[in-house]
Amino acid sequence: MQLSDAALQRLLKDKVDDSKLTELAEEAKKHKKPLQSLVLDRKLVSAKELTQLYAESIQAEFVEIGNDKIDPDVLELIPEHIARQYRAVLFDTSKDGKSKIAMSDPGDLPAVDALEKLLGKNVSIYIATESDIDKVLDQYKGNLDSEITKVIPETDTDKHEEVSADEVAEDSPIAKTVNLIIEYAIKEGASDIHIEPREQLVQVRYRIDGVLREANTLPRNLMLALASRIKIMSNLKIDEHRKPQDGRFKISSPSGTIALRVSTLPVMDGEKVVMRLLDETASALTLDELGFAATALERMERAMKQPHGMILVTGPTGAGKSTTLYSVLSALNSPKVNISTIEDPVEYRMRGINQTQVNPKAGMTFASGLRALLRQDPNIIMVGEIRDGETANLGIQAALTGHLVLSTLHTNNAATTLPRLLDMGTEPFLIASTVRVVVGQRLVRKLCTTCRKPYDADDEELAHIIEDFNINKALPNINENLRKYNEKEKAAAEASSKDDKKKKSTDKNKVILPDELDLKHISLFKVGDDESCDDCGGIGYKGRIGIYEVLEVDESLSRLIVESGTADDIQSKAIENGLITMQLDGFLKCLQGKTTIEEILRVTRE
Repeated sequence: MQLSDAALQRLLKDKVDDSKLTELAEEAKKHKKPLQSLVLDRKLVSAKELTQLYAESIQAEFVEIGNDKIDPDVLELIPEHIARQYRAVLFDTSKDGKSKIAMSDPGDLPAVDALEKLLGKNVSIYIATESDIDKVLDQYKGNLDSEITKVIPETDTDKHEEVSADEVAEDSPIAKTVNLIIEYAIKEGASDIHIEPREQLVQVRYRIDGVLREANTLPRNLMLALASRIKIMSNLKIDEHRKPQDGRFKISSPSGTIALRVSTLPVMDGEKVVMRLLDETASALTLDELGFAATALERMERAMKQPHGMILVTGPTGAGKSTTLYSVLSALNSPKVNISTIEDPVEYRMRGINQTQVNPKAGMTFASGLRALLRQDPNIIMVGEIRDGETANLGIQAALTGHLVLSTLHTNNAATTLPRLLDMGTEPFLIASTVRVVVGQRLVRKLCTTCRKPYDADDEELAHIIEDFNINKALPNINENLRKYNEKEKAAAEASSKDDKKKKSTDKNKVILPDELDLKHISLFKVGDDESCDDCGGIGYKGRIGIYEVLEVDESLSRLIVESGTADDIQSKAIENGLITMQLDGFLKCLQGKTTIEEILRVTRE
């Protein structure tokens, strides 16, 4: 469903302020983008709300079919290529022979005529969101095993010493196999694909929500051809098997453009390939959407308003540090400021920001790149990672001379970051006067809101929680955050329209939190036991959310840093000053039903 700008403005006249729509229309014209894209990107309305408004305007009935399992015999009454061409799916047939068809645009009369010729005149046309249509279109395919099985018998499995050009050509069985592996990784929401040679087979695994899951196994003698095909796509040397190689390529998918970062590595049984999937069309989330809440969000917003200083994000690989920095940059991005970055690698391209890729072979390191950026009249600088004393000192000097500097380090928590800078040779008084906040973070899996189960912690679990999370010591900080969370929720409810209130009152997933924690009675959530849950596939988790600690360097902490205080001293003083640690932030998210105690302990226990 692609609406003209004029039609969209008519639909939204009662939903969105006229001045806001006019401003967006001018921006869309300037950047030669559809107004509809900007409206959805800025979340003025959701795709579902827009589709419902359009349905009312053309007097069509709206249906939600994204989570429905359609009978394959019904679905295939419309061949897959026709369904994809017309963005139309058959989702039900009634006893009287009437066919129910969902379309993304029922106003497409040639498509309706073609479907009536195929199925007869006894059809009812409904409208559904683009995402729901895509989910049903995915049902035309079986699982990865069955799809690859259709391809593999066509391959020559007798030889694996060398690969011919025909074996890795665009339309070869090997190319189809690689495409299927990538296609199903995107469908499953994987962040990485691992193709690993073993002694007797090739193992394909997907990393989904931070956890590796086996997706498929392939015959051992396909590995060389698979690696060669991926190298061709990534513009790597196919005859080089003894050295690691890095490459990159892009593909188009129904969800947008996906960039794949490829790494090959020689291992005992051949050559392992790992592909990182990056959705280039995804827009940066707000800090609120990432999971920053209450005092953590307030501290971040204060630091971002400062004209100069350092914002540091710390955590292990895969903790979402880059995502946090991109969200901060997105919030700060404006035509009035010059934002420059140096990254390794550039994961997401951001409009209006000057992004530079590290290239050690050409002498472009973080330190040399940062030195060059300082001559580019920047207001805000993002350095992908502080790895050495030279980069640390250059970043400190940049923060001292009127720039806002963002970067990452690899430390266990926020408090250990400051002594780490001391170890790199940075003077204590410089750290104290430039660092504004240090963010420690991890990613945890989100509970599936469809099948999660509420429960009350028993006495034994309650005692463990109070001890593991050091609840008694941090109770004032916990209660302060609970109150702030509830105040924000109340303000949001009061600001919303009557329709919004009605919608929120029917939200079954809403968890009401107390203003103060009762240590004798704690209500939590656990993984559900519904193995047939359509939303999470019976796993119990779907998606990830961040848990954060935001250490704000105030006067008392500055004194400790100048006196070369230990990480434990800094942590204790920060908690005195209201710091909610990562574990406690996770505990608050457990109270909200967003994750489980087991998941928080899994990622935070040292």
